[in-house]
Amino acid sequence: MALAPDRVIRGLLLDRDDTLVVDVPYNADPHLVVPVPGARRAVERARAAGLQLGVVTNQSVIAKGMATREQVDATNARVDELVGPFDVWCVCPHDAGDDCACRKPRPGMVLDAAERLGIPPESIVVVGDIGADVQAARNAGAQGILVPTPRTRRQEIDEADTVAADLDEAVTLVLEHVGSVADRA
Repeated sequence: MALAPDRVIRGLLLDRDDTLVVDVPYNADPHLVVPVPGARRAVERARAAGLQLGVVTNQSVIAKGMATREQVDATNARVDELVGPFDVWCVCPHDAGDDCACRKPRPGMVLDAAERLGIPPESIVVVGDIGADVQAARNAGAQGILVPTPRTRRQEIDEADTVAADLDEAVTLVLEHVGSVADRA
């Protein structure tokens, strides 16, 4: 499954947990941040191609009162140090029942990142490990790539428009669409 051939990609947004770093449930401790294998190299490849880079991450640990925003920001800073740097970070601090506009699968964080990066959502690809990540992309008018983990449900894989074996393969798919449509003609 490939990305839309008529779209030029200018931005790449990545989910944090189980996409960039090994998921530690409700992690707000920078010392527990461990990049997934190949994450730094994949991000470096995207940056070298001139893509704007960002992270969009649901962090209900804040709403649950298990961590402060400052603790989550410190954890994100560690991700930025180990894998980034990223041009923009968008964090949803809400819980599933809060009915916010930002929590994936809603499009709020993708739209916010697009605006902050100065590029239209149609020029963005969101990479994540669950259906909510690719659905947030779809809901914002962006494209999504699912990189399944053992926790990804079969239905999420079946419903994804584009699936990659790992983050490096996802970046390779994105890099095929960097530049202008005329450049590829």
